[in-house]
Amino acid sequence: MSARLAIGLDAGGTKVAGLLVDVSTGEILDRRHVETPAADAEASTQTIVSVAQDLAKRHQDVLALGVGAAGIVSLEGIMRYAPNVAWREFPLKERIHAAVGLPTLVDNDANVAAWGEFRFGAGQGSNDMLLVTVGTGIGGGIVAGGKLFRGAHGFAAEIGHIIVEPGGPICGCGNRGCWEQVASGRAVGRLGREAAQDRPDSLLAELAGGDPDAVTGPVVTTAAKRGDDIAVAVLAEVGRRLGEGIAGLVNVIDPDIVVVGGGVIDAGELLLEPARRSFRESVEAPEHRPEVPIVAAAMGNDAGAVGAADLAVLELVGP
Repeated sequence: MSARLAIGLDAGGTKVAGLLVDVSTGEILDRRHVETPAADAEASTQTIVSVAQDLAKRHQDVLALGVGAAGIVSLEGIMRYAPNVAWREFPLKERIHAAVGLPTLVDNDANVAAWGEFRFGAGQGSNDMLLVTVGTGIGGGIVAGGKLFRGAHGFAAEIGHIIVEPGGPICGCGNRGCWEQVASGRAVGRLGREAAQDRPDSLLAELAGGDPDAVTGPVVTTAAKRGDDIAVAVLAEVGRRLGEGIAGLVNVIDPDIVVVGGGVIDAGELLLEPARRSFRESVEAPEHRPEVPIVAAAMGNDAGAVGAADLAVLELVGP
């Protein structure tokens, strides 16, 4: 099979990762990584353009360009709102296409990551897949009937902002008790700090230099992997809340697999096994439905850019 080349970009709040991808196989042929000023919408856009132009200039026969950006993206590629970049009602697709000249797709970063995992990663062989990305917050992507599900306006799968604890911790979206406040890396860090305050003799507190306020999610994960019971309990609690939320989504979406990605997945089974246990206890009629595997994502940070490249070719050029 001859190569079909596309550029995929993952545009976050602090960096732009660019990949040249052979979408016939998912193979990554080239990559770029550039820091970006999140507070400046124009500068962030120009960084995306520069990375795309650099990759396009170095390689012939690029078919399309796909961009995954963190935020609420309309079907027309307008960034309605971005939590970590100063994009508000910003015509991102139009601006990138005008500068680069390639057929251009812009979508939510978790959507394109879901497509990447579905096509080339842990979701291969699935037909209906849910991706849950667990990092500082929680994002999601849905593949239904072999197609990316975007909803009426392009805003589907903002799963982190389902309120699960009314009156709970304040969320960046302005509400209280969103799922991502109790089942993400932010929750791991918060519970870890509370635990280190209560148990100053723990390894968790020791790894933070004796300062409970210095406890972060990665510190909790490190302590747990080294056998610290306090840190293990923190991950188990967050895993429990994660599994409860996944159960509710499975009740609604009925996927055949749930893929869990994002930075918190570094905790591995310390997080996933409590999530699976809680899922089985919480999902409707578990004894009367086929098993829904909850598995770790396979593509790491490359899923979004690879998925964006593949989607751009599929939707703008053709299969």
